[in-house]
Amino acid sequence: MKTKRNIIEIDQGLCNGCGQCVSACAEGAIELINGKASLVSENYCDGLAACIGECPEGALKIVEREAEDFDIKAVDHHLKNKEFSHSPLCGSEGLNADVLPCGCPSSNVQIFSSPCEAANHPSSLTITDSSLMHWPIQIKLIPPNAPFLKNADILVAADCTPVAYPEFHKDFLKGRAVLIGCPKFDDTEEYINKFTEIFKYAGIRSVTVLIMEVPCCSKLPVIVRQGMELSGKKISMEIIVVNSRGKIIRREKV
Repeated sequence: MKTKRNIIEIDQGLCNGCGQCVSACAEGAIELINGKASLVSENYCDGLAACIGECPEGALKIVEREAEDFDIKAVDHHLKNKEFSHSPLCGSEGLNADVLPCGCPSSNVQIFSSPCEAANHPSSLTITDSSLMHWPIQIKLIPPNAPFLKNADILVAADCTPVAYPEFHKDFLKGRAVLIGCPKFDDTEEYINKFTEIFKYAGIRSVTVLIMEVPCCSKLPVIVRQGMELSGKKISMEIIVVNSRGKIIRREKV
């Protein structure tokens, strides 16, 4: 049944895909679809606007219009389904890959306001210091317009490298935005499209590609180069290869 009531309205032109409204909505009425916040069902929205204060872009507002009545039973059922979708199967084959994995909070864009001071003084870094300046870090989860990519030096790392290389933060991560993924198990075309958009609009200053000395890792620099070519940009790139014992065995500037 539809009545005239308050309900959320989302300006997708302003939405940057950060996902903060998704976490703020206790009823699960908002999800990220194709990188944008979307109202998934009118009867999940209670119209109380708890999500509005979380939006950094002002993309949310409350409007009064004809809408389905808020249905707490439908919300309960919806939340139980979401709880199931957050299980380890989330994001696996057969689920909708266009939604950043189940709209989960790990896709929320965060810029850490006080990155480790030692990041500016590499010699003072210890094993407990972190140079990570943002979240998320997975290539699949990072929106091309993420603010931490703007005019950034980026590190594109195969996801085995932080485990193999003991001084990953100190030697590679400091001062860079990081994008991590697996060229063997993830979608190559999706990666190429993502890098094309990043290079086209983010004003990337330099690219460091860190990979392992295994055949499947060799795809990652190719993916990055293809994205760069499709974007029409020319950006300096360095490829660094690490072996399974954590030693750098090759560096190549492109």
